[in-house]
Order: sequence, then structure tokens, then C-alpha cells
Amino acid sequence: MLSPLELDTEEIVVDHSGLVATITLNRPQKLNSVTQGMSDALVMAAEWANDSDEVRAVVLTGVGERSFCTGSDIRQLDKYATPWDFRNRADYCDALRLLRKPVIAAVNGYAFGGGLETALACDIRIASATASFAAPEIKLGWIGGGGVSTLLAHSIGASNTALMLMTGDAISAQQALAWGLVSEVVEPEALLHRAAELAATIASRPPIAAEMAKATLSAAFSMPQDQAMAYERDLQTVAFATEDAAEGRTAFAEKRQGTFRRR
Repeated sequence: MLSPLELDTEEIVVDHSGLVATITLNRPQKLNSVTQGMSDALVMAAEWANDSDEVRAVVLTGVGERSFCTGSDIRQLDKYATPWDFRNRADYCDALRLLRKPVIAAVNGYAFGGGLETALACDIRIASATASFAAPEIKLGWIGGGGVSTLLAHSIGASNTALMLMTGDAISAQQALAWGLVSEVVEPEALLHRAAELAATIASRPPIAAEMAKATLSAAFSMPQDQAMAYERDLQTVAFATEDAAEGRTAFAEKRQGTFRRR
């Protein structure tokens, strides 16, 4: 398996501390817009985090206070030979959504276009007070294609989603909080500390249960209600039979912290 250092590029930095991996977009001179090379590196980093037993939670952020991510670098989009090639490119948002581990977006500035979709691909979103969110593609003659319509609608409702998609205008961090797009808004200097703190808390939980909680949440949006509830009951049964669950019950009885081994 690749090490975090082997995953680093000039524009993607991967840090592994404790049980938390932090993936940082590092192209501040271009507002952390994503080239195809960056997209490929993000896919590799997501696959590494998925496969590593030493990673139990992931933080995703961007360098600097100006921008979290502004999506694909528009200047590079014409490099695709055909629209079909563009349609079938390896997509970083898809890779992030396929992560089984909980993912926290630390949104530190612009989350525009594919950057908004990147944030929506994460499970929990924490925003700097200076962050802003937009789906501006309509201003340039197209729409987003990384799941923005359905993921926004599930987060903020149909009317608010329509407002964002049809105007392309940005909303503030405080508006995003009021609409439920983000869970917390903090001062810029506290953002990474808060995201790391939350990731460490999640990483301290039994990892199989955390991954199952993520799976049941996904099912809540993709299955009919009765099927989602049955799926949740099935996963609960599987989780209850793990060694970690037995350790959790023993630790509770002995009034101590559990030691969870992903078994």
C-alpha cells in the first residue's frame, strides 16, 4: 500500500496523524481549482484512505483562506477530445462519495461549482465564517454534473436548491448554516482545529459501526423507507456480532474506555 508521502503531489498534500487522514488541495494561486492530474491524485488518496486500516476518518480542505475549491479548472476543460471523453473522466467527487470512512469538509473560502460538489460529497461540513457557496455553472452556459442537484436538494430543500442552481449566485456561510448546508460555522483560525477535533472524536468510535452508520445514512436517501429501515436492522445485527461491539459492552460494564480493533 502507498504511504501518505507517496501520495503527495505539488497540488495534493496527504497527512496522516493518529487515525485521521487530512487531504489538502494545494493550488492556492488558482483558488484550488482542480486539474485532471489533481483529480487523479485525489482518486488515489481516497482509495488509499478506504483501504488503510490506520485511517478511520478523513478531513478534506484547501490551502489558504480564500478558497476551499472552485471545481475543475475551466481553462483545461477544452483539452478533452469529445464531450463523451469529458463525461467519462475519472471524477474526484465520485471517489469521495465512495469512501466508506467518515469524511469532514473544512470549507475555508469559496466552495464554487465542483468545489460545492466536493463539499457535498463529504458527510459533515464545517465552514469558516468567510466561506461562501455557489453553483455558478449556469452563468457559463452549463450545469453541474457531480451530483449537485440531488445532494443540494437533500441538504437544503427544493426551493433553496432551485435558487442556487438557477441564479448561480453565492450564499454566505451563515446562510448555508441556516439552510442546513453546513453543521457549524467557526472563525477562520479555528477551522482546521475544529475539523481535526471532530475527526478524532469519530475516529475514536468503533470503526465498523462508524462505517455502517455512514452506509445506513446513504440508504436513507437511496432506498424506499421500509427497505432502508430493514437494511439498518440488518447492519445493526452484523455490528452487534463484532468483537468491537463485545468490547464496547465490556468496557461499559467495567466503566472504562473501549479499545476498538475493527474486528
